[in-house]
Amino acid sequence: QVQLVESGGGLVQPGGSLRLSCTVTGSIFSANIMGWERQAPGKERELVASISDAGITNYHDALKGRFAISKDNAKGTIYLQMNNLKPEDTGVYICNYRDSHRGYYRPYWGQGTQVTVSS
Repeated sequence: QVQLVESGGGLVQPGGSLRLSCTVTGSIFSANIMGWERQAPGKERELVASISDAGITNYHDALKGRFAISKDNAKGTIYLQMNNLKPEDTGVYICNYRDSHRGYYRPYWGQGTQVTVSS
């Protein structure tokens, strides 16, 4: 089993910044991809960003200029720096972990952390 715990969400005014954190523990395989998704009520869930164990990153094209993902392998933690936040960024930000081991693909998600952008 893999456990993911997110933190750093909250209420921020438009134009502000937040930094989210996600720490993974459990039966972790060294070759993995971690990332962030977001979900707003009535909207489709969408990829925000991802990062591999080798440090290869992938971003939603519309968010790349404002968001940045990074990783501390020693801590088993990924971060999402969010700048110039807009009301449409409001939603639950969910950390994910994915690997393949013993012929099985294993996806896991955290409980999510709420981000609200409002004046």
